[in-house]
Amino acid sequence: MPTPTKGPRLGGGPAHERLILANLATQLFEHKRITTTEAKAKRLRPLAERLVSFAKRGDLHSRRRVMTVVKDKGVVHVLFTQIAPAMAERAGGYTRITKIGPRKGDNAPMAVIELVLEPVSPKQAVVREATRAAAKAAPTPTAITVAEDAPVEADVEPVEAEAAADEAVVDTTVADEVVEPATEDAETPAEDEADKA
Repeated sequence: MPTPTKGPRLGGGPAHERLILANLATQLFEHKRITTTEAKAKRLRPLAERLVSFAKRGDLHSRRRVMTVVKDKGVVHVLFTQIAPAMAERAGGYTRITKIGPRKGDNAPMAVIELVLEPVSPKQAVVREATRAAAKAAPTPTAITVAEDAPVEADVEPVEAEAAADEAVVDTTVADEVVEPATEDAETPAEDEADKA
């Protein structure tokens, strides 16, 4: 038995729920934005984004997969010829849900779900390219293994130099303060020999 989807169930049964979501997806692609309840908008979002991903592929198999949900051929044509090219640069997040006030009659929480048709900003594109370049330049596991096989003495010297620099900073700060010698804790060499015997 398949695991049921999370969230509230819509309609009277599973078939009714599929019909409701198919109608919502058809209206979303036809009008680019629709107003519905928050529950329906949250359930529609994954379906609509998957259908846009199919449309971005653009092949015949993807068109047939979309046609199993959206029965209107005109809407499927608009999805493949207008919406998918507008989303070509976008890696995901094709829809946006904006909560609005409650419905007047039954106080149901309402939301607007719309397609994000704005082009990806150049700043986001630069960040994406920089992230990809950093991922390619990241050391591979074999390079890390080679670095671990390197002699340990080479790593110790810079650490000791940093520790000496830190001690120099500490010494200058201590020199500014007045430090009184502790006479109670200090033991003389004669007392040390007596303790050992």
